[in-house]
Amino acid sequence: MQRRLIMLAPLALGACASVLPQQKYVPKTDWPLAPPPPAYNAAAAGGPVLLVRDISAAPGLDAQGLQSLGADGSLTVDYYNLWAVDPADAVTQALADWAVASGAFSAVVTPGSRLTPGLILEGELTELVADRGAGQARCVLTLVVIKPAANYSAAALPLAQARIVGTAALAGNDAAAQVAAERAALAQALGQAVALLEKESAFLN
Repeated sequence: MQRRLIMLAPLALGACASVLPQQKYVPKTDWPLAPPPPAYNAAAAGGPVLLVRDISAAPGLDAQGLQSLGADGSLTVDYYNLWAVDPADAVTQALADWAVASGAFSAVVTPGSRLTPGLILEGELTELVADRGAGQARCVLTLVVIKPAANYSAAALPLAQARIVGTAALAGNDAAAQVAAERAALAQALGQAVALLEKESAFLN
């Protein structure tokens, strides 16, 4: 009797497994973040060299999942819809691209370049979210513009510090609408960042 029960056990388990619902496979999608500059201008021969340091990420923004705020203020991270690269890395590259396109600088470089910068840009990505309660996407950057030290005995001089907020309306609740709105919010923030850099660049002349 005992042997018969042991042999029937796999059949019973197979019958149970056949009635369990199969979990639907949800593919992951990678979305590009960096929006292209609105226009490209020739580099200013007499302009300063701009050094764009790596933008840091505020806590929670070091993940690539799209983030959204519910009407009750709850934060949701989508693990199936992801930015193609870390958001802070994308913002760093976008800041450099937009600064190049502005034509306000003779060159735009990143850490490790042998060129001597006349201006330094650094900062933090503090928010990149779709606020569904407010019906808008929001991108917040905290940026610092620095004049580097002229020599080893001098100190670097902070020229400006700004909290930049870019917003864009949400046209829907799906991932594609969220991505479009957050990219537009970032584009608005990048435009403000370039305006700040151009102002400080002109101040040097």
